[in-house]
Amino acid sequence: MKPPALLLLLLSLLLPVIADEPVALFDGKTFAGWEGNIDKVWRIEDGALVAGSLTQKQEKNDFLATTKDYGDFELTLKWKLEGTEGFVNGGVQFRSQRIPDHHEVIGYQADLGAGYDGALYDESRRKKMLAQPSKEVLAKAQKPLGEWNEYRIRAEGPRIQMWLNGIQTVDYTETEPGIAMTGLIAVQIHGNATSVVQYKDLVINEL
Repeated sequence: MKPPALLLLLLSLLLPVIADEPVALFDGKTFAGWEGNIDKVWRIEDGALVAGSLTQKQEKNDFLATTKDYGDFELTLKWKLEGTEGFVNGGVQFRSQRIPDHHEVIGYQADLGAGYDGALYDESRRKKMLAQPSKEVLAKAQKPLGEWNEYRIRAEGPRIQMWLNGIQTVDYTETEPGIAMTGLIAVQIHGNATSVVQYKDLVINEL
């Protein structure tokens, strides 16, 4: 029997809502869904993913990554960075991949710290800033070191948009061929610094 037209209409309205329901990437308690240098570099404290120390230098970049790839999505999270010496910095990787037998990953990064809050960097690939806010925009969006910040990252096809503390800092469209449109999400602590970085409330909505 053919379903009534009204039922089909209702289903068509409901299904996108179900498909787009936000999902927590981090449960605040365990490393379920994540892989990396767990317990050696990364730990969980007060519902946050934490790496680094204010008394001991982090020698090289390190990344904690999801075990699942993501393509088009909107991701929100909170981050906090503290540091006393060196290149005090972190970042949120997306559409990225680990480099085999290496500590680095390759792909887009929502940068943070060391003067690069709100900027889009291409980690280990083109190795350059792809887009970053003006000084005026950054002054409105930026919070002092050691305070919690919020990132909103939207990747939809070739277009990438970023918001820092509710203010848009990036609207970038990829034009170079061959750039991956899917990949891992990862959080970073930058090497060559005495610093602590924290990430929490990571929620993703796949588009």
